[in-house]
Amino acid sequence: MVLYVLLGLAFFACLSITNFFLVHVNRTLATTLLTYTAMSVAMHAVYGGYEVGRKKNKPVISAMISGIAITDIVTYLQLEIMNVNPEYNDHLIIFGPDLLCLLLCFIIQIIIIILFVRVGNQLYFYFTPPRSCLLILGSPSQEAALRSKIERYKLQWRIDDVVLYNVPDLTRRIEKADVIFLGQLPSGAKIELMKICYDDRKDVMCKAELEDIMFCNARPAIVDDAAFLSMDYNKITPFQFVAKRCGDIILSSLALIFFTPLIILFSVLIKLEDGGPVIFKQSRLTVAGRPFTIRKFRTMTPHSELDEVQVSVAVDDPRITKVGSFLRRYRLDEIPQFFNILIGDMSIVGPRPEMMANVARYKMNLPSFVYREKMKAGLTGYAQIEGRYNTSAEDKLMLDMMYIESFSIWLDVKLMLRTFTVLFKKDSTQGFQKSPGSNILEKNEEILKNEHNTSDHGSRSRIPVRRKQTD
Repeated sequence: MVLYVLLGLAFFACLSITNFFLVHVNRTLATTLLTYTAMSVAMHAVYGGYEVGRKKNKPVISAMISGIAITDIVTYLQLEIMNVNPEYNDHLIIFGPDLLCLLLCFIIQIIIIILFVRVGNQLYFYFTPPRSCLLILGSPSQEAALRSKIERYKLQWRIDDVVLYNVPDLTRRIEKADVIFLGQLPSGAKIELMKICYDDRKDVMCKAELEDIMFCNARPAIVDDAAFLSMDYNKITPFQFVAKRCGDIILSSLALIFFTPLIILFSVLIKLEDGGPVIFKQSRLTVAGRPFTIRKFRTMTPHSELDEVQVSVAVDDPRITKVGSFLRRYRLDEIPQFFNILIGDMSIVGPRPEMMANVARYKMNLPSFVYREKMKAGLTGYAQIEGRYNTSAEDKLMLDMMYIESFSIWLDVKLMLRTFTVLFKKDSTQGFQKSPGSNILEKNEEILKNEHNTSDHGSRSRIPVRRKQTD
């Protein structure tokens, strides 16, 4: 609360330099204060708040800066509109002395946010040591991937033990840990372990799979005197369809107009670098498996982007051009996709359209991948905001399914606004270290092993994975 009060005081203190009436009780002050408060609450719902202790500094700082920037701009515009009156201004002035005060205010607010987040996290983790974690896995091959994700948050969690789900002393190990991480497990074993954790009052972090996401939006329902979970098949209503399509048309049209100078500039730079085509076109899939031609600024050497040799980008990929490297870093290569959105091939928010070669491999090795086609392909979404370019196919699928099963117009608005935070993530466009299909093949091998272990209790392995202490 103190942080939000200081941010508000910074806004009103700076804007009152040229708007002296903001220091007195009057209609303009009340309206401006109401607008600022309402926008602060709305942006808190979109970006989250002062989440120290739960997230790293950079995500919290970038989210709060994005939220406060939108709050400031909307409130500033409202104030300038109210300033149009016979006693003050006879016309609307956007780029005047008030704008300099707004910029000063924004700089002060950024400094306040950075200081509060950094000091807040340092104090929180100084008094709160990392929580002891137990990783329960379906197979030893899962450890490396899960460990790498958890160890990015060493101040929150400390991995003290890693075991298979079928070791004989699992209950004792669960009692010693603070947080239990469940990897990909057979469904029966997962349910049994969650019951044990519930009995022991342990916090659980469960690797989401499709059946878990199906329960995400379940509502309690009572039929006669029996308890049920109501899970409606999520279909877009006619109103939602019209609202989403109208929003796509309006926003894509405005984006194409706004980005016209950049489109011209990037077209010239791409052409000058190697003389190749400016626009890269490729077949992708959208809703109901319908193919369409996606458009992007070309970021690779001309021959590397042909369909027959198309391969996902790897780390330090030599095919990426100098101009392309800049465009990919800031996602500017995707500007032409607003044309795809305008003509109806894509939507602003939705599952990211994959390359045809990847789709065929994913569907063959990951059957539930087809469920992404319930929604029209999109420019942004959970997978783009929370994930990275090299996020595994399984994790991207789960992020996309979270969006599909939770769809609402408000969620689309939130995701569109949260997309700005991607620019603060340096690793958002990081390429693959290996073929993007290899992790799917590894998962299939794990599933076959788990099925074999589950069906053959007498010969099932009971050897725990190595125990390891981490700092």
